[in-house]
Amino acid sequence: MFGIETRYLSFFFGLVSILSFFNIIYSYYLNLYLNLDTYYLSFFCSLVISILFYNLKFEQKRLTIFNKILTVFVGYIFIPLVLSIPFYFSIYNLTLLNSFFEAISGFTSTGFTIFDNVKHIDQSLILWRSSTQWIGGLYFLFSIIFLIDIYDENFKKTLTNFISFDSSEIFKQAIKIFLLYSVLTLIIFIILNIFSIRTFDSLNLSFSLISSGGFLPVNDLSIILKENSQVIITSLLMLTSFFSIFFSYNLVFFKKRNINFFYEDLHLIIYFLFIVTIFFLFFSFNNEFSDNLLSISSSMSNIGFSVNENQPRLDFLLLILVIIGGSFFSTSSGLRFVKIYSLFKYSINQILSFSRPKNVFMNKLMFTNIKFDFTEINKYFLTIIIFILSLFILSSLLSFSGIDFEKSFKLSILTLMNTVNSSLYGLEDFDFNSLHYFTKYCLILFMIIGRIELLTILLLLKKFLFKN
Repeated sequence: MFGIETRYLSFFFGLVSILSFFNIIYSYYLNLYLNLDTYYLSFFCSLVISILFYNLKFEQKRLTIFNKILTVFVGYIFIPLVLSIPFYFSIYNLTLLNSFFEAISGFTSTGFTIFDNVKHIDQSLILWRSSTQWIGGLYFLFSIIFLIDIYDENFKKTLTNFISFDSSEIFKQAIKIFLLYSVLTLIIFIILNIFSIRTFDSLNLSFSLISSGGFLPVNDLSIILKENSQVIITSLLMLTSFFSIFFSYNLVFFKKRNINFFYEDLHLIIYFLFIVTIFFLFFSFNNEFSDNLLSISSSMSNIGFSVNENQPRLDFLLLILVIIGGSFFSTSSGLRFVKIYSLFKYSINQILSFSRPKNVFMNKLMFTNIKFDFTEINKYFLTIIIFILSLFILSSLLSFSGIDFEKSFKLSILTLMNTVNSSLYGLEDFDFNSLHYFTKYCLILFMIIGRIELLTILLLLKKFLFKN
């Protein structure tokens, strides 16, 4: 069907139907009948689409990179359309655009919300908002595997230690990732409950933390996290979306041979400890240790939560952490730390080679024998250029729509990095509901671009605009 791998999408529409069914049961259990019919509708629609997509046959035996990118992009449009059904047909009179905006904000794990007061939303719809993040995080992980060919070879070699890319085992590998993702969600949920966070809040928070999402079941995180111990444990749990999803797996099922495949996470540990040390030495001021730790973890993992609205404004420093991001195979966004580090080291080596032409400088990562070649470096440079280009375009569009430059710039970064607007970045009072429809469309497009990167969009355009 138009070069799209429909069975890939069928799996996620099936998950949407399961989540819809879960919301139906939950609504009956708590006697929440206000929006019950909307979950019946989303259940029916997603189930029918899932069955239909599963039975559609893809004509080509071998998927091209264009087919894969198109499949992922179509998923980012049509899955949120189904996810928007409970918003659109709810009692809150949301327009179709606002409903789609809320759904895609959750599905891309961004966290921008149309609702100005979460207190006014019934529990079942709050849970649905969180569910859109959870399924979106899983979709992002699957998309990385699906589009593995556009990533660097070292990353692919690392993943092959845990995942087979044999087409005959795709279903088995999908189940493996799904189970790991679900188990981690359950573990986060249990830990939050152990620390006396109420069950409903724990459930929603677990969906947000594992997916690097920004939706909360309340207006302010401080309502949920009242003790320092709760803030600290939440800060640490945020790192599940910062490190590779297989990092947690390897910690539990430790195998000595896997050490060689965790160079990225080793770098991320050093990076995290370095940032924490620098932050507390120079920028801690009079803030609580727990509040500072949450700000760092939240920004590095692209979640964006904040518990202290009165903390000193370090928004641009924290925005840098947001841009850098976490692991390749995590639900966090960002440019990825290893890319930044590789580019930095390569640039330093190039400068040193001019002053010391007789010396040989190795372009390899610390603690490993892994070398990065010119092809990978060129990809990394292209990523940076594309990000700057995207940032310029979106900032300009937002400025033209009447938003002042500083807010436009910050909001553009958060949109491209799929991070929620909060007091950490000075955008806690931003009103998305009153934005012009054109501005909302721009944010929707760039939320998707932030998830799949502009490079994939350019590859799609190349296919349509150029024959060769």
